[in-house]
Amino acid sequence: MKSVALSAFPRALSKRIGTKKVRANGRIPAVIYGRHNKPENLEVVVTDLEHVVHGAASETVLVDLSVGPKKRLALLKEIQHHPLSGKALHVDLHEVVENEKVTINVPVETEGEATGVKTGGGVLEHVLFKLKVRGMPKDLPEIIRIDVTNLEIGKSIHIGEITPPAGVEILGNKEIPVVSVAAPISEAQEAAALEAGAVTAGEPEMLKEKKEEGAAEAGAKPAAGAKAAAGAEKAPAAAAAAAEKKPAEKKK
Repeated sequence: MKSVALSAFPRALSKRIGTKKVRANGRIPAVIYGRHNKPENLEVVVTDLEHVVHGAASETVLVDLSVGPKKRLALLKEIQHHPLSGKALHVDLHEVVENEKVTINVPVETEGEATGVKTGGGVLEHVLFKLKVRGMPKDLPEIIRIDVTNLEIGKSIHIGEITPPAGVEILGNKEIPVVSVAAPISEAQEAAALEAGAVTAGEPEMLKEKKEEGAAEAGAKPAAGAKAAAGAEKAPAAAAAAAEKKPAEKKK
């Protein structure tokens, strides 16, 4: 991997107020950390960082970092962006040593048109979008490209079948597929999938209806009980009225 020059400056301001002042001056707060040195707060000019990122083939960038007279080799580990504006808010740099191996994730890209797609109407599926690789910083690839031209329907390219660049090892289970060509979906299969989705979507409504019916029955029972209670209350009153009428009839 070819390194790119980037200048940084020591950062004295920290915490929320300090980082706001750094950004107000057209710079981005950054931190560099690694095995051989303590973490250090830095700041990077916004335009310099944008130039490095836009000129890179992938998100994995190796930089020759200049902090005053001091030179440091580092990997651009992460850039935090504002969720709405997309502006860079903070940069993480991982310091590496030129003669020590490091492990990173490298994006995967395909080349060519698979035979199973071109002639059989299949669908090219990416199972893995990144591969974990290990090697010296200068040997690390920015992108791993896979030729899928001869890939037929039902076939896959596995991790163990990919040839890495010289001095680089691809990590992971060799039997895991990276890309494959799936058979095209027939109209009957598509209709069955749509029907299964419709049934699944309708189940909550059926459950809701059952709950509503149960609630209605539960509500009806107290109403009947209340009616019976009201009848029970009227019975003593009717008996008392009948008792009052009897003496009056005897006097006549």
